[in-house]
Amino acid sequence: MSGPPLTLTAMAVVTDPQPPARTDPPAPPDGGRRRLAAMTIWGIAFVAGWLVIGLPTDPVYAFIWIWTATIAWNSSRPWRSHLRFGRDWLPVVLFFAAYNLSRGFADNGATPHAYELVAADRFMLGWATGGQVPTVWLQQHLYRPEVQWWDVLVSWVYFSHFVVTFAAAAVLWLRNRARWGAYMRRWGFLCAAGLATYFLYPAAPPWWAAQNGLIEEVARISTRGWKEFGMHGAGNLLNAGQIASNPVAAMPSLHTAWALFVVLFFLRATRRRWWPLLLAYPLAMTFTLVYSGEHYVIDVLVGWAYVGVTFLVVGLAERWWAAHRARRAPADEPPSAAGRPLPATDEPVDQPTPEPAGDPTAVRATG
Repeated sequence: MSGPPLTLTAMAVVTDPQPPARTDPPAPPDGGRRRLAAMTIWGIAFVAGWLVIGLPTDPVYAFIWIWTATIAWNSSRPWRSHLRFGRDWLPVVLFFAAYNLSRGFADNGATPHAYELVAADRFMLGWATGGQVPTVWLQQHLYRPEVQWWDVLVSWVYFSHFVVTFAAAAVLWLRNRARWGAYMRRWGFLCAAGLATYFLYPAAPPWWAAQNGLIEEVARISTRGWKEFGMHGAGNLLNAGQIASNPVAAMPSLHTAWALFVVLFFLRATRRRWWPLLLAYPLAMTFTLVYSGEHYVIDVLVGWAYVGVTFLVVGLAERWWAAHRARRAPADEPPSAAGRPLPATDEPVDQPTPEPAGDPTAVRATG
């Protein structure tokens, strides 16, 4: 039998052994009425907060909404289950809060890199854009004073960066804790690698280069689409965050890195006919960031490379750790002590039956 084809999933194949089944006790049925009522209340509160405060682009604010959504969805479960969610996610929220704060100190007052990014984009795509930076070319052809339908799509795709990765992690936590752990290890490594690069190589986005006369005029338009629907407050938090954020955190683009990371993590578990739709998400994020003046194409490509390195390094580290635990565990310890998880079930675990001593050729059938 031939092996699996080499696809984008090769970056994930290095890592993930199939996880054990869920260990949480099943939630008692509630007929759907309690869940429907709870989710309705949550939805009304979310829309109200969205219109008054803004969309949840801050990690702490996003976590509150995701946590309350899990409580509403599983409202019949005991409170200790919901508190366990907060306990497990507290280090994650603190990590991303520190990550957001530390990005602002990455430039240290130094002039960020910009010329080489402009030159890289012109070198790669100047043949198709008449020598222009792709952002400038796209805005010359697509940007209008009035909001267009594609501006609305761009705003929603841009906002999805702050929600999709967190929401996928929340679903994993509810359905499969082992996969959640694998997901968070890779996500944390990816963010740490990006943050280290911001300190080592502070780089400015196209809108900054335009403001400083390095390229032609570029408008920062990632949130303008919401105004078409009268949702002027939808981007309040995001706009405030953009004003206060570090302008030199362009290389690599973690927006596209997160989008590709989520897709690749779930790609093997998805039927192939859905792969084009999934892979369209990081491509849509790429168009959004380049068109809206947030990133160069070179930022995107480096971000994708970071995703590949993340899957490779974390996967190899997990394999090494499992082998290390297996070598240190005594031979008579159960499988879980040797780095292999026991089956997650409440039923007794069947132990292998020894073969009869006098018949070395006997073959025992297995189910």
